[in-house]
Amino acid sequence: MRRKVLDVAEAAFQARGYHASSLGDLMAAAGVSGGALHHHFPTKKALALAVIEERVAAAVDETWIAPVRRAASAREGVRQVFEAVAAELEQQGFVRGCPLNNLAHELSLADPEFRIALAGIFSAWRQAIADKISADQQEGREQATDPQHFAVFAVAAYSGAMSMAKTAQDAGPLRDCLAALERCASQATSPQREPGTRRRRRVLPRFGTS
Repeated sequence: MRRKVLDVAEAAFQARGYHASSLGDLMAAAGVSGGALHHHFPTKKALALAVIEERVAAAVDETWIAPVRRAASAREGVRQVFEAVAAELEQQGFVRGCPLNNLAHELSLADPEFRIALAGIFSAWRQAIADKISADQQEGREQATDPQHFAVFAVAAYSGAMSMAKTAQDAGPLRDCLAALERCASQATSPQREPGTRRRRRVLPRFGTS
């Protein structure tokens, strides 16, 4: 029963948002009584925190953290995630957005416990990418890349692209963002400038060499 309630709440918060999903609607959709619901989740806030900590965190792990860890390199892992998500969105024909983004936009200012829980997921996501960059560096790659800066850049790029994709109901922004990341990688692997030539200003974190 607890799992069923979490399933219903997760889907409702993603589709309509936390504030627009009443406990009555959630109980009806899950087919449970108020007493049964409150036995597992005393308050709506407790239910939302469970969704964040158990479902949203798991989604980020499945979509991002695990694939990046399995990838041959951080750069390849980031590329694979963008491509996989874009392909999935194009196949399903609609975009509900990133579950973490959606709840972060709605709840971060609503309650400090929500903010802390959501920030913890973002932190784990960034750290997984930074750790992969560090592992690449131990193998002689990505020497010019700051792991933490690159991780922030990758997460922010994806989050922004997903927000635009949701607004446009089109996966195009994800593919556009990936193309920009690829161009950034190409610039980072270009030959060093000759002495006396004008130094070009960098505007994006470097992928480094591979």
